[in-house]
Amino acid sequence: MKQYVIIAQDGKDEGAVDRRMQERPAHLAGARKLKEQGSFITGGAILDDNGTMRGSVMIVQFESEEGLKQWMSEEPYILNGVWTDIQVKPFRVADV
Repeated sequence: MKQYVIIAQDGKDEGAVDRRMQERPAHLAGARKLKEQGSFITGGAILDDNGTMRGSVMIVQFESEEGLKQWMSEEPYILNGVWTDIQVKPFRVADV
């Protein structure tokens, strides 16, 4: 399996937090589906100094890069403009 770390920043506009909260149930449902499929390793929200969610970090794994691209093409935070700056890097979880 190929592993990836995703570091995604939310938009900085006035409606960014509302957009995230609107899409959050669908995003979490997708993460649960990834977990059931063995593709979700861990993840969570990036918080600002006030504890407000402003982005996400996910570590995922797929059989191929095509699997990653397929998931990204369906991810609600991407489709609906929550994440505006997305970095995807190859990753390897430490075996400790």
